[in-house]
Amino acid sequence: MRQPAIFFGHGSPMNALGGPYGVVWRDVGERLGKPRGVLMVSAHWETRGLGVTDQAWPPTIHDFGNFPAELHAYDYPAPGSPALTARTVEVMTPDIAHPTSEWGLDHGTWSVLTHVWPDADVPVVQLSLDRTLDARGHYERARRLRPLRDEGYVIAGSGDFVHNLRTWKRDGGADPYGWAHSFNEAVKSALVRGDHDALIDWVGLAEDAQMSVPTDEHFLPLLYVAAQADSGEPVSFFNDVIDGGSISMTGVRIG
Repeated sequence: MRQPAIFFGHGSPMNALGGPYGVVWRDVGERLGKPRGVLMVSAHWETRGLGVTDQAWPPTIHDFGNFPAELHAYDYPAPGSPALTARTVEVMTPDIAHPTSEWGLDHGTWSVLTHVWPDADVPVVQLSLDRTLDARGHYERARRLRPLRDEGYVIAGSGDFVHNLRTWKRDGGADPYGWAHSFNEAVKSALVRGDHDALIDWVGLAEDAQMSVPTDEHFLPLLYVAAQADSGEPVSFFNDVIDGGSISMTGVRIG
């Protein structure tokens, strides 16, 4: 029953339509098989207070603009999971977590999972980023989710270690910026050695860290995944590429 915790570097929503990152995500899904469900923390759902999606069939949210019509029409019809929603509220405690039907599956979730489980046959619940918390608050709250892995649920995060759109090279750019590479490697090193305090205090991880994380919403989902790790659990990486010089596609599997 025990499932891994997984972080996906999701990059552009265009990755939903194909490309090399999707090929790797499909391989991740084939290795996983079909868990009881997945609880996803996406960079793209920020709230005051903690929300948990609570629909039998969560809608596909197109939370972006100026992309091809095909992407705006894309549907990922995965079911929700009342059982996972209820269990998430229980472990987080009802005074903290609140079920809601005011969200669904945003592109941080479906652009990745459409490759991981292309048949949309694994139930998906999203957990919001509570913007009243600091980084340590997110990590400590995420620790409450640990029992879910032993109940057959994957705990997942979707964001990017490095996410600086202002410096992103739209032509793809062959080489990452030095600061982006340095930070990406520092995050990987901290994960391997289990130094979660270094991840929480990410500003001190590498020189020019704030160039890699100018705003923290794409980094915070990583803390939800790191918080699930037991001492000595294997840590592996996939899609370890920095796209356009400043968007890290690196994914992490714990367990």
